[in-house]
Amino acid sequence: MRKYLFAVVALLMALTAVAQAKYVFYFIGDGMGLGHINATEQYRRDVLKTPEPLLMLTFPYGTVATSYSASSPITDSAAAGTALSTGRKTRNSMVGMASDTTNVYSIASDFLKQGRAVGIVTSVAGDDATPAAFYAHAPERHMSREISGFAPRSGVQFFGAPMFRGMYDSKKNPTDWVERMKKAGYRLVHSAQEYLDGAREGEKTLMLAAKPQGEQLGYTLDAVDGALTLQEMTETALVNLSTDPDGFFMMVEGGNIDWAAHANDGASVIREILNFQNAIDVAYRFYLAHPDETLIVITADHDTGGMAVGRADNAKNPRLDLIALQKISKDRFADWCRDNYKDKAPTWEEMRSFLEQNLSLWQGIGITGEEEKVIRESFDATFITHRAKDQKTLYNDFNNFTVTLYDILNRHYGIGWTSPSHTSNFTPVYAVGAGAELFSAPMNNIDIPVKILKAAAVK
Repeated sequence: MRKYLFAVVALLMALTAVAQAKYVFYFIGDGMGLGHINATEQYRRDVLKTPEPLLMLTFPYGTVATSYSASSPITDSAAAGTALSTGRKTRNSMVGMASDTTNVYSIASDFLKQGRAVGIVTSVAGDDATPAAFYAHAPERHMSREISGFAPRSGVQFFGAPMFRGMYDSKKNPTDWVERMKKAGYRLVHSAQEYLDGAREGEKTLMLAAKPQGEQLGYTLDAVDGALTLQEMTETALVNLSTDPDGFFMMVEGGNIDWAAHANDGASVIREILNFQNAIDVAYRFYLAHPDETLIVITADHDTGGMAVGRADNAKNPRLDLIALQKISKDRFADWCRDNYKDKAPTWEEMRSFLEQNLSLWQGIGITGEEEKVIRESFDATFITHRAKDQKTLYNDFNNFTVTLYDILNRHYGIGWTSPSHTSNFTPVYAVGAGAELFSAPMNNIDIPVKILKAAAVK
């Protein structure tokens, strides 16, 4: 009898060792590697003179995870999103499916089955690979029409994104997708105020940007006045989901980090991670009000670019303070060149004036004679003789002039890159709150959703 009592006590202690998380926030910084976080922390410390570290670096538990997929040591966002959402490895390009194309289901569906509200928020297309892995199934991540078709019947209570690719057909004409969402009971809003003006407890909500910047919210560095932000979407989702008495699960993706990293745009990466922190802060303030019932987990689907402070041609004098002088992202500069000089060549005087005003070249950022020679040669090859080839990345095509300019900027900042694509570097994992102690040792990315379910006592 005595042994039985000891066994019962031991079992009860094991069951109660991990506090149950009623409210779960799952933040995924797309492409956000350890180097990206380090550069941002260094910028805050040395340039902004902020005494406190990045919020995620103050969390009591932090570790790293591997990110390889079933088909490659370097994952793509579809396979990584599936791993982080379902706890299953799959082949690159596959969303919510195992390698044999059978459906696998995300932890969002597990929370829904338990009666908890679910929200999915992202700064890029709502049917892009990472958010799609939480509610859809497709053998190919670019099957936007099929992926977006899962949203109306997903059971997800709150969708927040700048747009969905399924809103348009292959010729960029509008489809009936928004109407199908409305018929499924979703109320369409474009701002937090619009949501609050007609809010009804527990209603299904679709929050889209009134003026998306392509397929994303727009870079923080480009500062579009009145644009919808990740923070605003996160705050609105929290108001919507927190009325559920059983609790909620919210996934928030900082997708712009990945876009900027694919562009090897160091200044934009740092600004996007700072922007991502604003969204994390929304969850953290909620955690402070409900510390025994809230879990916040922050990770990344993969590292993009292999970003680091320190490079061969500027190993001793990084100048992250110069980042404040860059007023246009690499993506938008490439778009500006494409829009304005598709059929005619700019004069060097016109271009130099623009560079002085928007990149502070020659003024705030001193350009050497050798650098100016390289810039002029690239200008001629790009706009005059058209001998230079574009660089194609996942989200944009960059003319040679753009690539040359921003590499010179990165050189002055002291930021180096190994690739315009993904790497197999470790991804970060940070946790605070109920069950956060589960995230204290190195792990595989498929362990993360399993641990989240354990912390929330969800089968």
